[in-house]
Amino acid sequence: MQPIKKITVIGAGAMGSVYAAKFFDLDKDCIALVAKGERYGRLKAQGLTVNDRHYALSVLDVEEKTSPSDLIIVAVKHHHLPEAIQDMRNRVGEHTVILSVMNGIESEEQIGAVYGMKRVLYAVSVGIDALRRENRTTYSTQGKLYFGEAENHDLSERVMRIQSLFDQAGLVYETPEDMIRTLWWKFMINVGTNQVAAILRAPFAVLQTSQEARELMESAMREVMAVAEAKKVQLSQADLDNWFSVLSGLSPEGRPSMLQDVEAKRKTEVEMFAGKMIQLGNALHIPVPVNEAFFRIIR
Repeated sequence: MQPIKKITVIGAGAMGSVYAAKFFDLDKDCIALVAKGERYGRLKAQGLTVNDRHYALSVLDVEEKTSPSDLIIVAVKHHHLPEAIQDMRNRVGEHTVILSVMNGIESEEQIGAVYGMKRVLYAVSVGIDALRRENRTTYSTQGKLYFGEAENHDLSERVMRIQSLFDQAGLVYETPEDMIRTLWWKFMINVGTNQVAAILRAPFAVLQTSQEARELMESAMREVMAVAEAKKVQLSQADLDNWFSVLSGLSPEGRPSMLQDVEAKRKTEVEMFAGKMIQLGNALHIPVPVNEAFFRIIR
């Protein structure tokens, strides 16, 4: 089994910066960022700062041709994915594995439509509390990466290669037997937690302590459970309880990504959360009034 030696991160936001730093700590020569234009110049000149440590990472221009990456990690916002798919074209080879840690339930298929699902693994990141301001990222917990093939009763070689890499880099991970169900679980979390935080302008401290905030989150998440069931994906009360247990351990000062976007006056991912729920609800004839309200408020 060949080890993974060459890693590319597409998207140096809060989450991408944390993973890039972890790989740099393992081997500074194994990791590179990909960017273009002003962002390329800024990353090249300033690097990244993660938890007050400066990282002078290698930065490649999207047009620069090098040997293919063994692993590409995609960590961009939903509305930047089409551009990111094109930006990785000079990094993809026959045996490249692409791992999207983006929110939502569609990025893998969109990447696979261009590069083939044979190069794509499913992934979600849960419980990371990274906060980014300009080129500085801070976090108190890296959370856990869930990743794998759609089904993982028997581990594929490419999954085992990435597990080995994550072990070396000190990344916490799990490979669930049913990765599609795990994608929907994370989608449920985002639809509740991210959107309520954005509406209330609330850091994790409020979500951890306010019963009213919890009830609002649950109402949106139960709509996801109903839609998931119609798609033959079973989510349960235990899945809700599991998330609230994770939530209780996050830094109270931390801010979900959509709240960070609202505060920075950036475009949010509401189309991917409430918007997607409205689309699915209409198609499946399932009412989603909470998400309809969220969509109108956030948009």
